[in-house]
Amino acid sequence: MGFLFKFVELMAALKYRSYQLMVMSTDNLARLADHKYINLETYKKNGQAVQTPVWFVIDNAQIFVTTRPDTGKVKRIRNNDTVKIMPCGMRGEPRGEWISGTARFADESESKNAGNLRRKKYGIKARLVGAFTYRGVEPKVIAIRI
Repeated sequence: MGFLFKFVELMAALKYRSYQLMVMSTDNLARLADHKYINLETYKKNGQAVQTPVWFVIDNAQIFVTTRPDTGKVKRIRNNDTVKIMPCGMRGEPRGEWISGTARFADESESKNAGNLRRKKYGIKARLVGAFTYRGVEPKVIAIRI
């Protein structure tokens, strides 16, 4: 009986911890929602951090960033999926606190949805950037979970 009680107690603690993480993540996403740029910090093989201000969209409790497949951030995420993000201005000036996350490359349906959300959020700017930046290449979409 004592084992069962300890097990139930442990499961309740884990469920509460999971709930805390979900609430923290939701709060962080809400803080980002009103911003146009985030500073995406990725890491070189030697551990050196590289910060890049990027446009982003939020969907399904994830942050999506669209970029060319031949950029440094794509290469760095392939080697190390640990990232940090922070709301920032167009030139990377800080507008909040760093938030740790894990990056991966979005699947086809997520990429399509992220593209639609990006066009909706950034309007004509997104269409113009897309026309010139992604000419002849398929954009790579990075999904970040915080």
